[in-house]
Amino acid sequence: MLRHRGRVRYPDGMCRSIKTLRVLDVPATDDEIRAAALQFVRKVSGYRRPSPANESAFNAAVDEVAAASHRLLFAVTETHPARRSA
Repeated sequence: MLRHRGRVRYPDGMCRSIKTLRVLDVPATDDEIRAAALQFVRKVSGYRRPSPANESAFNAAVDEVAAASHRLLFAVTETHPARRSA
C-alpha cells in the first residue's frame, strides 16, 4: 500500500475490494467467486451498475470472469495447496 497526496494507493492498480479467494483449506464458494468477478468487472468497466443498454454485456462479462476464476481455483488447488492467510 502506498500513499499519494494523502490517499491510499494500491500497487499496480490492485482493487482493495477484491479479496483473495484461495486461503487455507476452505474452498471459495460460488457466491464469493461471483462477488469477486462482479467487483473486477465494475473496476474494469468503470460502472457500478450498467445502463440497460450495457447490462447484457456487463452480466456476460461477470459470468465469464466467474467461470474463469472457478477453473483457475480448481486447477491450482489440484497441484498446489492453498496458502495460509497472513
